Amino acid sequence: MDVTPYVQSIRADLEAVAGSDPAAMEVAERLDRALEPAMQLRLLDALGQAALEVSEQLPAGRVDVRLAGRDVQLTYVAEETVPEPPVPDDGSGGARLTLRMPEGLKARVEQHAAGEGISTNAWLVRAVTRSLEQRPKTKIRIGNRLTGYAES
Repeated sequence: MDVTPYVQSIRADLEAVAGSDPAAMEVAERLDRALEPAMQLRLLDALGQAALEVSEQLPAGRVDVRLAGRDVQLTYVAEETVPEPPVPDDGSGGARLTLRMPEGLKARVEQHAAGEGISTNAWLVRAVTRSLEQRPKTKIRIGNRLTGYAES
């Protein structure tokens, strides 16, 4: 979408207000030159806000605003969902664990859990399970120096 026609429409409205008075037309022309970049920016802001509002209503994915010169594109970006590993159930029921963490970290955990639509406890169980199922990284040593990490 090219925003130029919308800016030109505002320019025509400004010229119509100036009428046929040469002094008013000169003022309108100066205002037009001064305000054109600001009008384009405000139109882009409005499109960005609209994209955010639409994205909040989508069950998955988001709407991005992409610029190519003066062309603006509203693009739907689907979020890839990675299947979650099943939580192993050893048949022993649940075990209680007391966990202490900084308030800021707790708030982030709660925010992520709410974003996924699950309880904080379920989110923590999945995070711990994923962490334990990852392959361990092995240290690479050359002589007596530690040079980095690699996955095997």
